[in-house]
Amino acid sequence: MDTKFSSAIHTLILISESETPMNSDQIAESVGTNASYIRKLTTRLSKAGMIEGRRGVSGFRLVRTPEDISLLDIYKAVMETDNLHLFDLHQNPNDACIVGHNIRPVLGGMFRDMEESVEKRLQGMTLADCIGNMQEYIRKNNKETIH
Repeated sequence: MDTKFSSAIHTLILISESETPMNSDQIAESVGTNASYIRKLTTRLSKAGMIEGRRGVSGFRLVRTPEDISLLDIYKAVMETDNLHLFDLHQNPNDACIVGHNIRPVLGGMFRDMEESVEKRLQGMTLADCIGNMQEYIRKNNKETIH
């Protein structure tokens, strides 16, 4: 599975919890990737109306509150799609085989049902939930705070 989704959540938590605007180099260091990759993610998040960069200020800030950003919103923004897509069907099953002939409609329906279920779960989870879970994990493990 692609890592854009988790990298985008990581990025948004950093931006949300930082006391000063964070730039792509700083975010990339935390995510463990390069600044170019982060700039691609932040461009998508900006187009989706979640963050903005300010002229004359290096870094990004949230435009919406963490409570108003669902994980589904983030997924759709960075994956550039209106639908969650987790599962692919193989392309060339043998129609002369009874299983090959019927596998695509059977799995296709099952896969759509699973994706719809995941979509509903992601719609009900927010960036604020991720931040809360992060803070709780840090507290339980006696780590430093996010800020």
